[in-house]
Amino acid sequence: MLGPLEYIVIGFAGNRFDGSIAREIERVVENGTIRLIDIVFVGKDADGDAVILELDNKDDPRFAPFAALLGDRMALLTPEDLEHVAAELPPNTSGMVLLFEHRWAEHIKEAMAAAG
Repeated sequence: MLGPLEYIVIGFAGNRFDGSIAREIERVVENGTIRLIDIVFVGKDADGDAVILELDNKDDPRFAPFAALLGDRMALLTPEDLEHVAAELPPNTSGMVLLFEHRWAEHIKEAMAAAG
């Protein structure tokens, strides 16, 4: 059973995504604060054409830093979810869509279950 889930979109103006944010995301995964459930790259070029890429795309070196974070990935974001995010992005912008579980809430969940 999953705990509380949340998604965020981290935007990159001018499509300047280079993967360097992976270090900080890995830090909060390793310390048990969150568990990544899904992570997807969404972008729009200057003409407003959208692209949606799963981060397990082995051909793009920008995604290599995320390889260690994909182990628990469940791919729960739907195509409709991602199309909605893409529609909201301005042209020449990209976003990293992260769906994560709040691991810090596990003990609260256990206490609630024990209390009935």
